[in-house]
Amino acid sequence: MSAALLPKPQMRGLLARRMKFHLVGAFLVSMGSAALYKFGVAEPRKQAYADFYRNYDPMKDYKAMKAAGVLESAPPKCW
Repeated sequence: MSAALLPKPQMRGLLARRMKFHLVGAFLVSMGSAALYKFGVAEPRKQAYADFYRNYDPMKDYKAMKAAGVLESAPPKCW
């Protein structure tokens, strides 16, 4: 009597069914992590570089490094 009430276990196609489930899950997780990286890391980094180079003066930086003696090929005071 109780044997008739229990459903039969799935014997065929179990791997294909589980593979489909895990493939969809892996795709969603990878797309989510890619979106989080893009908007959480890459875009703020691009904005930070844009903000830095918007007002960056390379000659002013060169003169400051030259005066500090950081550059060996350009001594602080030649004459």
